Amino acid sequence: MILRTQRLVLKPILDSDLNTLHRIFTDSYVRRYLCDGEIWSLQQVEEMLGENQKLFAEKKFGLWLIETNTEKEVIGFVGLWYFFDEEQPQLVYALLPTATKKGYATEAATKIIEYCFDELGFEYLVASCVKRSYPVGNRPNTDSQKVAERLSMRQVEERIVHENPILFFRLDKSKLAGV
Repeated sequence: MILRTQRLVLKPILDSDLNTLHRIFTDSYVRRYLCDGEIWSLQQVEEMLGENQKLFAEKKFGLWLIETNTEKEVIGFVGLWYFFDEEQPQLVYALLPTATKKGYATEAATKIIEYCFDELGFEYLVASCVKRSYPVGNRPNTDSQKVAERLSMRQVEERIVHENPILFFRLDKSKLAGV
């Protein structure tokens, strides 16, 4: 299930990628927007990898590492994951700070959206992001909101989760018809 874009290779995350994924989750920039700002232990990431393997085996989706075509450098991850007891997984991504502001998030997420609609048969896709980075009330999370807008997602809800405002975006497959 390797997916390719013009500049990126998306590879399903394997057990052997434990240290790479842990490095991403413990990066201070990534933590401002994911994991409520907490540092995940190696064991927590290992448990997540177990769930990732199960999702790929049973449902043909999960998390993919994002690697650049030219340097073969891992710059983050993208994929589909269950959050907030939703019935369908959400689009999720994280980039290391050196990979931001280059269009990689939009490029990788676009490929996952195509995969969702064309291969998995989803009729819609949801993504969520914290309204502000952690710690609570820090800087606005405009980067993730702009990615959602570039993906033609529209904000459909704002919900308080664990005392933090979370923005929810949605893209309907029918809205892409003819595009």
